[in-house]
Amino acid sequence: MEQQQPYPQAGARVLVVDDDPTVAEIVSGYLDRAGYVVDRAGDGPDALARAAAHWPDLVVLDLMLPGMDGLEVCRRIRGHGPVPVIMLTARGDEDDRILGLEVGADDYVTKPFSPRELVLRVESVLRRTCPSPARSRATLRAAGLRVDPAARRAAKDGTELALTIREFDLLTFFLRHPGRVHSREDLMREVWGWDFGDLSTVTVHVRRLRGKVEDDPARPRLIQTVWGVGYRFDATATGTDTGPGGTSDVDAASASDSGIEG
Repeated sequence: MEQQQPYPQAGARVLVVDDDPTVAEIVSGYLDRAGYVVDRAGDGPDALARAAAHWPDLVVLDLMLPGMDGLEVCRRIRGHGPVPVIMLTARGDEDDRILGLEVGADDYVTKPFSPRELVLRVESVLRRTCPSPARSRATLRAAGLRVDPAARRAAKDGTELALTIREFDLLTFFLRHPGRVHSREDLMREVWGWDFGDLSTVTVHVRRLRGKVEDDPARPRLIQTVWGVGYRFDATATGTDTGPGGTSDVDAASASDSGIEG
């Protein structure tokens, strides 16, 4: 990635992938006026070729593409290196949005959407991907985990972790605030930078992060669920939190409004 600059990051390259020329033109126009360098692609193979020719700082990616869908494009681009992805979807089915997050999308916007909102989301994602030097802090260590915010590298017991942009940000936030309980609303605001949004995004990312840092993700020791409240990072924990009736690792709020286990 190029040298970090103050935000909004003038000259950051954004690849817009959408088979609808009107949507692509509108999105590209707004991003161009915001100071970004914009590449456009109308399908998956074109997107992969353009990414290979000029590696983007961020990808705005339509989920519904002809031939190779957005999920596969995301997998293939991510296979070549870390890059933040914001998915566009016209589908109202929550499963599609969750699937996009599962393959590593950092955010998603449901069509129809406000182009201005999309530009703000791009700025938000990039700001957290390439923080200014003032935001970079000393290496964080806890419970066998080591996080270097400046280099954006994380390891567990000496083995480097393959984290997405948001997973890294989430882990960094937890390590900086051990022992405190954070609601999903808190995490959405502090990690994603938004005062509103689909809270299932947080639920999915916590679940994915647990799968990479916990010895037993089904019985999390580090990132614990506090029943009906949120999550707590406990580097000294020896067991798991349990909810009513002895049920482990279920966030009542998450289960009630998204149907996804926390």
